[in-house]
Order: sequence, then structure tokens, then C-alpha cells
Amino acid sequence: MGQFELGWEEWLALPDLGLPAIKAKVDTGAKTSALHASVIEPFGPSTKPQVRFLIQPNPADPNLEITCSARVIDRREVTSSNGDTELRYVIETDVQMGKRRWPIQLTLSNRESMTYRMLFGRAAIQPDMIVNPNVSFSQPVLDFARYGSLPKRTPVKRPLRIALLTREPNNYSSRRLMEAAEARGHVIEAIDTARCYMQIGTLDPEVHYDGKALARFDAVIPRIGASITDYGMAVLRQFSNTGAFCLNGAGAIGRSRDKLLAHQLLARANIGMPITAFAHSPKDTKDLISLAGGAPVVVKLLSSTQGKGVVLAETRKAAESLVDAFRGLEANFLVQEFVAEAAGADTRCFIIGNKVVGGMKRQAAKGEFRSNLHRGGTASAVKLTTAEREVARDAAKVLGLRVAGVDLLQTDEGPKVLEVNSSPGLQGIEGASGKDIAGMIIEHLERQVRPLAKVRETTGRTGRTGRRVNVN
Repeated sequence: MGQFELGWEEWLALPDLGLPAIKAKVDTGAKTSALHASVIEPFGPSTKPQVRFLIQPNPADPNLEITCSARVIDRREVTSSNGDTELRYVIETDVQMGKRRWPIQLTLSNRESMTYRMLFGRAAIQPDMIVNPNVSFSQPVLDFARYGSLPKRTPVKRPLRIALLTREPNNYSSRRLMEAAEARGHVIEAIDTARCYMQIGTLDPEVHYDGKALARFDAVIPRIGASITDYGMAVLRQFSNTGAFCLNGAGAIGRSRDKLLAHQLLARANIGMPITAFAHSPKDTKDLISLAGGAPVVVKLLSSTQGKGVVLAETRKAAESLVDAFRGLEANFLVQEFVAEAAGADTRCFIIGNKVVGGMKRQAAKGEFRSNLHRGGTASAVKLTTAEREVARDAAKVLGLRVAGVDLLQTDEGPKVLEVNSSPGLQGIEGASGKDIAGMIIEHLERQVRPLAKVRETTGRTGRTGRRVNVN
């Protein structure tokens, strides 16, 4: 095998950082390689420290900005050529020249005033490599246009900073999501939604928590309790304004939590549901019950969750009494057809990214018509039919949910949507299916939160066109 020649300057890529083209100066006088970095922000636990930084890879185009993050392996004092000593973060990542790829260590330093955004030191030079100081670009030449032509779905390999919005960090679903994220090298923090607060109207949107502004997150997993839906959606919108990718958007959560709106949207999309009538304070109770097909009917408060506020009226008289009671409370409620052939069972389809990744059958406890696991129901594995998969996907898509639990009833007319849950629990579905659903959710985040997006052309008042690569 021949020697691998390097010129005194070379083009290279740092693929794990999402940097497809960097022009570097090869300097055998420097031991450690250095990469330009500004806005350096450490994060993560002391046992697994991470660092996030901003880089402008093209010295001639300050509008091209990339945010990178990596694991910190050390902090070292480095003396520059002008004699200044600086304590720098050290990261390890792969470098690629042509078809050759190998790991190197990089110190992070602001090289804004330097001609080259990267210094390639002798520690990065492999034993079979030689440096020819009289040659430029012995290896393949790249260009900065690569930042605008990356595939839309470039996989994320860099560590992500994830916020888990929840008031129950110790429940099964929260613990599993945190375990799955940390197992993939990401940093995830449980944030109590109710303790977040915001200042609206600032040019630089922030979310504050316990007296200080939260650092920027790459992604947010919302698990907002029904009791604080409205405030939780406001917090989520603020996170979105900071540039974070939200697994489910505030609008989609709002549509799923508003049972009336959800039913109207599903009906407009011709998705099958049990016959439903909605009311606030009707004078004609009998007509309302007739609209739902007559007794037996299920009466639900619009704010009901986990089977609470859901009552079965087996006779017309019982139904009328329930409706009158809800009317007296001035509560919004719906009256829904009771599907007897379902026999107290429903099917939960778990959706991630408009794909059904798992399913389970939920059976109500003896003497109970509600199949919710919180009400004593049991979960078992089930093989989903093509019709069930299609209906579940369509329902989640109509509401705009990337992750959802779609509950279906089996009827003589085929599967019908009972409810679409924007914060489905993981314990039942993982136990019944045997699948790592939490891991699938994190993998979906990785695919969505890309290190690079398409270059956006923007024209200012002067007519000058700038380029900016947005992260997240």
C-alpha cells in the first residue's frame, strides 16, 4: 500500500458533526488539531459531559452557521503560536478525506480571525501519511455548496439535548424515554411544565425555569397532563419558537384533547367513529339521546381522561338522568353510541411517524365497560389487521400527531375510532408487544432533528442574498 500524501492545505469532512466540507491548514508544528467554535455551551451530567458550539465553516460567508454537539473527552491548556494559553474543550470525532476515514481529537477555539476554520495537527496524521509542504490539496477537493445539497433526511449522529415535559418524571413512560435517550448518547432533562414561565414579545424567545433561562434544546417530548393542557401548549409553543423540534406540536395536542374538534375533524375525513352527539345545555334531552342511536349510550365529559368522567347509561331513563345532571353542572359533554359487539374491549394502535409500530388488545375488568388499564383493564398482544392500521394512521395524520395512541372499537361495520391520545402510555404497549417503543420514539427524533436543513435564500433591504443553514 502506497503512502497517503497530504498537502499543506486540504479539504476534509467531519461527518459525525454534520460538516461535509471544511478547508484545513495542515500544520506539523502543532500537536493537536483545532476547530473553530463560538458560543460554546457545556451541558449534560458531569459523568457524561457534552458540549454544543456554533461554527461558520466558510470564512467568506458568515451567514452560513452550523450548530454542532459532541461528547467532551478532556479539557486542556493549549498555547497558541502567539504565546497565549487557553483552556479548551477536547472532543473526538471522525475525519474523512476521500475514501479514508479515521478518528481524531479536536480542541475547540474561536478561530474567527484565522484564514482556516480548522488546524490539522500532527497527532491526527497517521503513520503511513506524509505531508508535502509544496502541494495544495493532494486529496479530493470539496466545496461549501455541499451544505445546500445534503439529503433532507440526514441521520443525526451528534448528541441531542432533549427536554421531557412532564409533571411525573418517575412514572414508567418518563423513565423509559429517559433511559432510551441516554442509551443512545443523548442528554435528556425532565422539565415540570407547570414550573416553566415565559416573557412574550422578546426578540430572543426563552423559557425560564426556577429563576433562570433554560438552555436551548434540540427537541422536546411533550407529556402534558390534561389538567394543564392550555398552559402546557403555551409552553410548548415557546419551546418551538426557540427552534426546538417538538415531537407533537401544540396545535396537534389541542386538536386531540378537544374531543368535539377531534370528532369533527375525523368525521370530515370520513373516518369511522361511533355515532356521537355533543351538547352543553340542551333543553331537549330525549332528542339528544336519540341522535346517538338511543339507549344504551355512553356519556362523556369533554375533559375526561383515563376513563374518568365516562359513564354507561343502559336505559333511556338512566341516560336522561345523566344528561340532566351534566346539564345542571353546565359541563360540556358528549353522548356516544354504545358498541355492544366490542364486549368491553378495544384495540390500541401505537403510531410513530405515521407508522403503526405496535398494537395491543385492552380488555375491561369483569363488570366494567371501560377498557382503560388505569381502570383495571388488561393488555395482551394482538395482530393488527390492514384495516385497523389504515384507520389508525389516517386518524393520527388528520389530527397532525407524530406520536399517538389510537383506540379502535371492533364493530360489525369494521374498526371505528374511539379516541386518539397524544400522550399514550408506554407500559401497556411495551409489555404486550415486547417492543422497545421508547427507543423507537428516540430514533424518530434522531431522524427528524437533522444537523443540517436545506439552505434558505434570504434577501435583505440592500438586495444582498445571504445563506443560513438552520439547525432543527
